[in-house]
Amino acid sequence: MSFLLFAVTALHVLILILLFVATLDKSWWVLPDDNTVNIWYDCLFDNNTQAWICQSVSKSDWLYAVQAFMVLSLLFSSAAFIIFMCQLYTMKRGSLFYATGIFQILTAISVFTAAVIYTTHVDEFQKGRQPGGSFGYCFVLAWLSLPLALISGFIYIHLRKKE
Repeated sequence: MSFLLFAVTALHVLILILLFVATLDKSWWVLPDDNTVNIWYDCLFDNNTQAWICQSVSKSDWLYAVQAFMVLSLLFSSAAFIIFMCQLYTMKRGSLFYATGIFQILTAISVFTAAVIYTTHVDEFQKGRQPGGSFGYCFVLAWLSLPLALISGFIYIHLRKKE
């Protein structure tokens, strides 16, 4: 049982790390000249001045929705971790971790919504930039955290506390 608790806790910490990096780092879109764009600020390196030039990203409501759902996923996953730790020490023997599992499933739904919105509206977000480019590693991390959060949520729902 202790190995299972360690594995579930490690999986949850991994999901939190993936979500933090995916939300806060700067590589949701990679431009052809290897500059990257994130969901918060558009920072490009100017070779003439050897400085970073930053401005707010697109004023699209869809991008605001991506930002909101990624922050919401972080909040859900953090709340799930706190609830899990509280349940671990206060719940009676034989009980299930329903609340933790539901919050992890809500995390997966939030990440899925953010990633789908970004996928379908990426052309709108990249207007005014040079054509071409590809999805960056933060986008991939967001998609990677989706199945992990879903699996984690179902594990929590089926996990019973034992002495």
